[in-house]
Amino acid sequence: MLKIVADNKIPFLDGALEPYADVCYLPGGDISSDVLKDADALITRTRTKCNESTLSGSKLKMITSATIGFDHIDTAWCEQNGIEWTNAPGCNSESVKQYVGAVLALLVLEKGWQLKEKSIAIVGVGNVGSKVSTMASALGMTVYEVDPPRARREKDKYFYQLHDVVHKADIITFHTPLTRDGDERTYHLANEGLLLKMKSDAVLINSSRGEVVDGNALKKTLQNKGIGNAVLDVWENEPNIDTDLLNLVWIATPHIAGYSQDGKAKGTQMSVQAISRYFNLGIDDWEATGIPEPEEKLITIDCDHLSDGKVAALAMLHTYHLMSDDAALRTDLAKFEYLRGAYPVRREFSAYQIDLINGSEGLKEKLLKLGFSKVVLK
Repeated sequence: MLKIVADNKIPFLDGALEPYADVCYLPGGDISSDVLKDADALITRTRTKCNESTLSGSKLKMITSATIGFDHIDTAWCEQNGIEWTNAPGCNSESVKQYVGAVLALLVLEKGWQLKEKSIAIVGVGNVGSKVSTMASALGMTVYEVDPPRARREKDKYFYQLHDVVHKADIITFHTPLTRDGDERTYHLANEGLLLKMKSDAVLINSSRGEVVDGNALKKTLQNKGIGNAVLDVWENEPNIDTDLLNLVWIATPHIAGYSQDGKAKGTQMSVQAISRYFNLGIDDWEATGIPEPEEKLITIDCDHLSDGKVAALAMLHTYHLMSDDAALRTDLAKFEYLRGAYPVRREFSAYQIDLINGSEGLKEKLLKLGFSKVVLK
């Protein structure tokens, strides 16, 4: 019988493949070469390093990662040794957009920002970055899209160069994969040289991969008040993160930007479907079920005396209490992995309805563009 090893923290997976395979669930850190030696397929997250050390000697035919990232997979080694691999591109793009939206909302409500007067540089305009771009545009921001690989491929679309906008962007947010070599290298893309060119009151957001930002350089910059604030969801050397850096950043979270229930369900769904296609299991259209509803699905806002920006901020923060994740991490850094594994239910904008009292058609359209499924004028 087909044997599949799966990370036991992948949600909605239990029961999906059991009619077709012997499925062994284990913590990601416990998935070793001994476990994989007689396995046909592996369903993983980023915590399992899929390289020669782990995979050599196995009869593994396929690896699926239920995440957007795949830097935990030695893709070259897999391809050389006949192991097919897939990831789940775009599965958590709406979730990461929601994370960035919550940061923008806090800038409005806590820092007094008027987003329509601000600019944002989006570094990496793929599945995630493109949605962040649409959201920022809907909020009236000036958007600088930065994506050198796309710029080389797509001659009919304009992309900015990071060095041309770093000195004028109020926010720089990173949504790139981690690449360590070549022209598309993103390792330490945010280095000391780049950070020194940022505006003194600018905000840096990293929800891509920890190593995209040089942590020591960011720490030095924050200590010298070279930029206004930093928001880090990803860190170098996770889960053993730099406590000095954590104490300097404005918002710190344990790599959960993409952890909405919707994003997790999509990642699992893409993995199961890939396994089905490869092994001809006949469940190519499998979908995750049982996604829990949000506790307060209806958002009611009286717009009287509120700007459109504040209404949007209140709506976005209703869906995601970002500072709760910040507080949980700061309370006990040793629980970095626990907080990821026991993450509470978070639903994306599309799971909510907004009732606007004293609202306008223009505001309604803006909220729909942000991704809310239904907006009703009362």
